[in-house]
Amino acid sequence: MYVILVYDIGERRVIKMLKLCREYLNWIQNSVFEGEITEVKLKELISRAKKFMKEEEDSLIIFKSREERWLEKEIIGQEKNDLDTFI
Repeated sequence: MYVILVYDIGERRVIKMLKLCREYLNWIQNSVFEGEITEVKLKELISRAKKFMKEEEDSLIIFKSREERWLEKEIIGQEKNDLDTFI
């Protein structure tokens, strides 16, 4: 599946969340990640995030789609992270 993950998390926990999300998805902008991920890996990411999140203060929002092609993305201005891969 293809996901867009957005988080709003306390300052002391931001680095932990950033590092965790980078293990699973592509960083595209501050607190925003996207990419293909399996259901199992997504559950693993969420489980790991919950260990240091404070659910009464922090939020983790995940938008899911079966495939990237079902999602239209328009970038206005400078793209923060180019996702092109070279083989």
